[in-house]
Amino acid sequence: MAFTKADVVGNIISQPGITKNQSSDAVGAFLELIKAALASGDDVLTSGFGKFCVKQRNKRRGRYPSTGDMMALKLRTVVAFNCSRKLRKRINEG
Repeated sequence: MAFTKADVVGNIISQPGITKNQSSDAVGAFLELIKAALASGDDVLTSGFGKFCVKQRNKRRGRYPSTGDMMALKLRTVVAFNCSRKLRKRINEG
């Protein structure tokens, strides 16, 4: 099951003194900052969590899965995530 934005907001509002609107606004603002940084080509590094970075994927040959016909995939920009050692260690321990 995926951990959604609503789940994050719900976990934040469980803290005393924080309303759902405040929590929703804070999470939304944080995500918009990440989007803006990635759109401008900057990396987003969060210590202990990981790094989001923008990478260029070269053009290459691919195929349609249903028919097997060959096609050309264009040069494109993608977002990649590399998790930190601390996060990787925590995931592998659990």
